[in-house]
Amino acid sequence: MTKMLAILAAGLLIGATEPSTPLPVHTGGRTATAPDGSRSFGWPGVYFEARFRGTAVRVRFDAPADHLRLSIDGKEHRIFRAPGAVDVTIEGLAPGEHLVRLDKLTESQAGSSRFIAFEAPGGTALPAQPRKRQIEFIGDSFTVGYGNTSPGTTCTPQQVHALTDTSQAFGPLVASAVGADYRIHAYSGYGMVRNYDGNVQGQSLPILYPRAIPGDATPLAAADPAWKPGVIAIGLGGNDFSTPVKPGEPWSDADALRTAYRDRYVAFVTELAARQPQARFLLLTSDLFHAEVTAVVARLDPGLRARVRTLRITGFELTGCQWHPSLADHRLAAKLIGEALATD
Repeated sequence: MTKMLAILAAGLLIGATEPSTPLPVHTGGRTATAPDGSRSFGWPGVYFEARFRGTAVRVRFDAPADHLRLSIDGKEHRIFRAPGAVDVTIEGLAPGEHLVRLDKLTESQAGSSRFIAFEAPGGTALPAQPRKRQIEFIGDSFTVGYGNTSPGTTCTPQQVHALTDTSQAFGPLVASAVGADYRIHAYSGYGMVRNYDGNVQGQSLPILYPRAIPGDATPLAAADPAWKPGVIAIGLGGNDFSTPVKPGEPWSDADALRTAYRDRYVAFVTELAARQPQARFLLLTSDLFHAEVTAVVARLDPGLRARVRTLRITGFELTGCQWHPSLADHRLAAKLIGEALATD
């Protein structure tokens, strides 16, 4: 029987006296690496994977607020919801090769978690195996998977946190279907130029985008020459346009907001395209802002325009927390995105 030895709060390991082999780790998502080799992370959907040959694996991390799922060989082993440091050894695995994976499920708008290590007590480290395809998703709460596992629309902030599972949002579902690594750069309530109801003026998703940790202005994400996504999907506009412009906001009226949105969107796609010249772009829209995104595409340079297409997604039931997409909605979006990518 699988044996688990852990003290979650103190982060101390009991009974693991066998030498541990540190495992090479494949990381999906941005992290900030400390001098001791640990990696802080805050963007949604970050994951860590390692391969080993043996019968046990040790997992170490510190998650003050995030919920993390531990999987072994593609099967969920445990979800860690209690705050604090975790140092756990899973024993009794069948002899042979295994894949261990740790997924960040929740959204962190402040602070971060820290991955420390995977180790194989008495085992053999195997090389990490990045996938050949890479896809990046940029967006807001819809991309995060905000409250997507909720049975109803009414949720407290604590319930929203607990009922968010980014691994079941449309981005990871698309990536899984095509065997791709993915990154999620999304932040609930933020837009291209305007956040929900005009909140947090002076901030927006493009301003957060360069950061290693979304809630921290420093450090900026380190250059990563290995990250060359074939597709960058962007879904921003719901927060910009879902509420009317209020007095005191930077835009005098809705027309001024639309102009600012289009200008920034054109610049953002142009910046990303220069940084990732191999990438194609899929701009996700809804009925609310499809016309604005269509206007954005028309303004792109012709060479870039050939790399860009739009996809209007409708038909959501919106029964997740606070009228956000449900798990069924995310499956629908993943299907539509997958079909769009297959025909591009």
